[in-house]
Amino acid sequence: MADSGTLDLGRPTCVGIIGGGQLGKMIAHEARRMSLKVIVLDPTDGCPAARIADEQIVADFKDEPAIMRLAEKCDVLTYEIEMANSSALKQLEGRNYPVRPAPETLRIIQNKHRQKSFLLKNGIAVPEFQLVQSEEYLQELCKTFGLPAVLKATEDSYDGRGNYVIKSKGDVAKAYAYFNGREMMLERFIPFAKEVSIMVARNPSGQIESFPVVENIHKNGILDTTIAPAQISKKVELKATRLARKAMQVLHGAGIFGIEMFVTKKGEVMINEIAPRVHNSGHYTNEACSVSQFEQHLRAVLDLPLGKPELLAPAAMINILGPEGFEGPYAVTGLKKMMQVPGAALYVYGKKVSKPRRKLGHVTATGSTVKEALARAARARKAIKLVPSMERQA
Repeated sequence: MADSGTLDLGRPTCVGIIGGGQLGKMIAHEARRMSLKVIVLDPTDGCPAARIADEQIVADFKDEPAIMRLAEKCDVLTYEIEMANSSALKQLEGRNYPVRPAPETLRIIQNKHRQKSFLLKNGIAVPEFQLVQSEEYLQELCKTFGLPAVLKATEDSYDGRGNYVIKSKGDVAKAYAYFNGREMMLERFIPFAKEVSIMVARNPSGQIESFPVVENIHKNGILDTTIAPAQISKKVELKATRLARKAMQVLHGAGIFGIEMFVTKKGEVMINEIAPRVHNSGHYTNEACSVSQFEQHLRAVLDLPLGKPELLAPAAMINILGPEGFEGPYAVTGLKKMMQVPGAALYVYGKKVSKPRRKLGHVTATGSTVKEALARAARARKAIKLVPSMERQA
């Protein structure tokens, strides 16, 4: 895209996305709305984003030749998953190819210990943590940190799959064995009052814009519900916003970042984790904000002026996860009931197979109050059922 912000429909700007899941799909949807070209790279043939993108390269997220091939076809690269090959992206950046957010930021965030060490070094509050060298060392750390404590795999983990809460001495050996062979770290458990997050975007020109602070409720380590705005005091909201902007000042690169935080019972705020991409807790922005997180991300990576996000109405988002005890092709039922709920919207990601606790979709609802939005979202989510595809119901 030219510096003037011109879109040449004879040769539309092409955005390459590493990762073709639901996040890539929703980025691609916004890109196609503006007649941008989209190519995704994902190992799953026919991934959700492939249904909207112009082209899919079927390859692993870390496949260097495939990433280079993607770059040759596109004008700018971004990613919707932290598993992207930061070394290959650094090579591209070294040739002045635009990769956004910056590959070095991805490298820092890909490893949870590296991420926390970087934030701590820059004076940003995080829970106390320590690398685990052995099972014996883990035993000693548990005595120092106290129980419960959280053992985390430092890489390639998400949606709670890389966390193990150690509640008693008897859990230590099981926890260590659970991550055997992987680098792991122990983190002090924070008895938080609330979990909150905020989406913050920056473009290459240096403009930074923040979305509202939202409140998150997790179940089994996976996000279940997001409430916008967060039910917190103005003082805590200001602390969270300032902390997020401070993190953005030390992390390099353009794009949108999802910054998850703990709010303690004393009203202190500390960062839990940062995602250098669009985020599950930002899905509510499609219906409830003046600009969605997906459009804002595209504006950022293309160095266009960022929108100033305004919350147009209170909102709630509830995830739709694959049910326990079932794996295979599925059908979504209950659409008639769900669509009778005022202010509710349904997203089905298009993943072909259901697996337990797999994110398959979400519902969002707006209302005149947070209470009304939550009630509507709950009604909409209750109406939706996932069943094996051979058992379709009217």
